[in-house]
Amino acid sequence: QVQLVESGGGLVQPGGSLRLSCAASGSIFSINDMGWYRQAPGKERELVALITNGGSTNYADSVKGRFTISRDNAKNTVYLQMNSLKPEDTAVYYCNAKISTIRIYNFDAWGQGTQVTVSS
Repeated sequence: QVQLVESGGGLVQPGGSLRLSCAASGSIFSINDMGWYRQAPGKERELVALITNGGSTNYADSVKGRFTISRDNAKNTVYLQMNSLKPEDTAVYYCNAKISTIRIYNFDAWGQGTQVTVSS
């Protein structure tokens, strides 16, 4: 069984910062891409940032220059540093990882979601 556990969400004022963390645990053989998605009320889930196991990154245009994704492969953990937050960043943020176990190759694992609210 594989779990992704997120932490770090909360309420922050516009212009503030938050750091999200997501740790994968369980019977993991390997982890490929890891990423963060978000879903605002009434909107579809969208990709925020992605990082490969080699460290290459990709960002949504709306967060480029403000958000930074990183990972610690030894800890099976991915981070999202969010700076200069705007009200439109308000959403539930979900961690995603493509994980292989000894039985299943490269399946999508999801965290439970963490709320980020940007408001004065």
